[in-house]
Amino acid sequence: MKPHLMIAAWYRFSIGDGDGIRRRFARLGAALLWLVGGAVLPVTAMAAEEAANAPSLAPQAQVLTLANGLTVIVQPDRRAPTAVQMLWLRVGSMDEQDHESGVAHVLEHMLFKGTPTVPEGEYSRRIAALGGRDNAFTSHDMTAYHVQLPAPRLPEAMRLEADRMMNNTWTDEAFQRELAVVQEERRQRIEDEPRAQLYEQFNAMAWVAHPYRRPVIGWMGNLQALQPETVRDFYRRWYVPGNAALVVVGDVDVAQVLAWAQATFGTWPARAVPARTPDAEPPQRGVRRFEWQARTPQPALVMGWRVPRLAHPDATDEEANDALALVLLAGVLDGHPGARLERVLVQGQGGPRLADAVSASYGLAARGPESFVLSATPRQGVPVEAVEAALKAEIARVARDGVSEAELQRVKTQWMASEIYALDSMFAQARALGMHWVLGWPVDANQRLLARLQRVGTEDVRRVAQRYFQDERLTVGVLRPEAGS
Repeated sequence: MKPHLMIAAWYRFSIGDGDGIRRRFARLGAALLWLVGGAVLPVTAMAAEEAANAPSLAPQAQVLTLANGLTVIVQPDRRAPTAVQMLWLRVGSMDEQDHESGVAHVLEHMLFKGTPTVPEGEYSRRIAALGGRDNAFTSHDMTAYHVQLPAPRLPEAMRLEADRMMNNTWTDEAFQRELAVVQEERRQRIEDEPRAQLYEQFNAMAWVAHPYRRPVIGWMGNLQALQPETVRDFYRRWYVPGNAALVVVGDVDVAQVLAWAQATFGTWPARAVPARTPDAEPPQRGVRRFEWQARTPQPALVMGWRVPRLAHPDATDEEANDALALVLLAGVLDGHPGARLERVLVQGQGGPRLADAVSASYGLAARGPESFVLSATPRQGVPVEAVEAALKAEIARVARDGVSEAELQRVKTQWMASEIYALDSMFAQARALGMHWVLGWPVDANQRLLARLQRVGTEDVRRVAQRYFQDERLTVGVLRPEAGS
């Protein structure tokens, strides 16, 4: 699998985490790798055989709910004397109001600003003194705080995490300093990056009512107007134990972790989770197009069709079956260096080379709606319109002629291999368990999906290519160089 398939969904995985903005449209990786945590995976026959023959790919995680509503998920992995702790909250930018744009991400920053007993900047210093490292990330769907450290030091990390979840506090002056940091982050990652601007505008065009139309980092105007009390109110509303899950993976004893969780997070006062009323997205009745000019040497193209999402790994309705087939379609188009889009548009097999880069992506599952996205960088001198036509032609070819059994099996093998290799990473295991909780999925969702995918056939892939790629579902964005750029 290409290393660039690691990039997870644009703004869905997310802002923060120390590794930059990750594009929402990540090729097959958006569907595969957020489930396994983003390992770089060679696909081998041995790995596929192991996955096919393995009755259980990982130890069954244990799940418990504390009296205050906090979910605790523990998965022992004793191969190394280390542990990963992740605190997940089912709140992200989709839970903001328009005037609050960016508040979920700003609040993530403020959680590092101290409590009455842990001064500003001290949290990360104490984690480092324990031999660990920490970070956090925010997306449309959730917020997560994570620590990896020697397993014997886990109780101290849990006490620190519980303290800041319950007792986060900071001055207005500290807020203004950190807000300036977030604004600079937006300048560097969005306003100085033409392609990031293109994808941001694409979301704003593709979704007219749903909160996914807003960027996770927020619009600059909203950030400039954001008040500290708005952030404090967001913290009081959403940072409640019934809206949180503690995930621990590593060299731990389940009963001991549960006892530590009760002693630390068990004192978090229970409060009601606010009612969620996201705006329903109205039907799209025709193609939407926009152009964005910026100082860039090359144009770029992004095309997205509205498609169903997978609501649950056990769902058997028509949309669920189609969602699994769309995952495999994305892999056939752009799951490896010899995939269809790469061969036809970039390598020029059977015709002229039209693009320097091309991708297909489908996110599979989220709290909100999904898109199937094709994107490309046209080759120098090639009109964007020619690339758009070629991308549509490849979808039409699948709809007309279908895909081969060998193509489909290769994608399934990639998924199976990813499951095997992801077990080498405790962070990947914890990240998958946390995402499953955010979505309301069972802890063994990966294995259920593996079984479901094996039953998807070539006719299923052709069916979704025929069903979902009409212009009335399509949004097209074009990035064009400014004069003189």
